[in-house]
Amino acid sequence: MRKIFILLGTLIISTSALAFHCPADMKKIDAALATSPKLTSEQLSEVKKLRAEGETLHKAGKHQDSVDMLGKAMKILAI
Repeated sequence: MRKIFILLGTLIISTSALAFHCPADMKKIDAALATSPKLTSEQLSEVKKLRAEGETLHKAGKHQDSVDMLGKAMKILAI
C-alpha cells in the first residue's frame, strides 16, 4: 500500500514539473525571437507555429506533447 502512495506521489510531482517546464520554454523561445535570429522565413514560420502549438497543448494539459513541440522550436533556434 505504501509503495502505491509513493508511486502516485511521484507521478503527481512529475506531471507538475512538466507543467512548469512549458512556460519556461515558451519564454526562452520568445526571448530568442525578440533578438531577430538569422533564420529563413520558413524556419521563422515553423518556430512560431511550433511555439503556438506548444502553448495550446500546455493549456490543454498535454504537457509532454507541449515540451516535445517547444523542443523542436528551440532546436531550430539553437537554444
